Amino acid sequence: MEKNTEENTTEEANSQQTLDVNSQNVHQSGSKLWLYILIGVVILGLLIAGCVFLFSSEAAVTSKIRDVFIIFMALEFLVIGVALIILIIQIAILTNLLQNEVKPILETTNETVSTLKGTVRFLSDNLAEPVIVLNEYLAGMKRFGEIIRPRKKK
Repeated sequence: MEKNTEENTTEEANSQQTLDVNSQNVHQSGSKLWLYILIGVVILGLLIAGCVFLFSSEAAVTSKIRDVFIIFMALEFLVIGVALIILIIQIAILTNLLQNEVKPILETTNETVSTLKGTVRFLSDNLAEPVIVLNEYLAGMKRFGEIIRPRKKK
């Protein structure tokens, strides 16, 4: 009885610890969500302030910012182009791998399966089927013997 009470107390403590950990995880994820929302609002505010600044500034300042933005976009397109070239090279390597390594393995596997099917068919025809026929004949002879010589009932 005491052992059972100790087990129940241990189980309750473990479940309480699990609840505490779960509530801490929920609290932390809720805090992170509010932090992300706050960061989003700050970024949105900065974008709006930047647009207002650009609309109210002189044409020379706006043209300089535009030029910097164009240079930034050109660099971004350059990075995207390099990434696409790397991606195309990786696809070519994958295609080569499939053609020269995976395809022969699949062909060899198909040959092995065909050979195995032939072996199973051969064993079925030449080993299992004659044994089954022999068992049929022996069962028939046994039954014939039972009919001719009936056993005495005790």
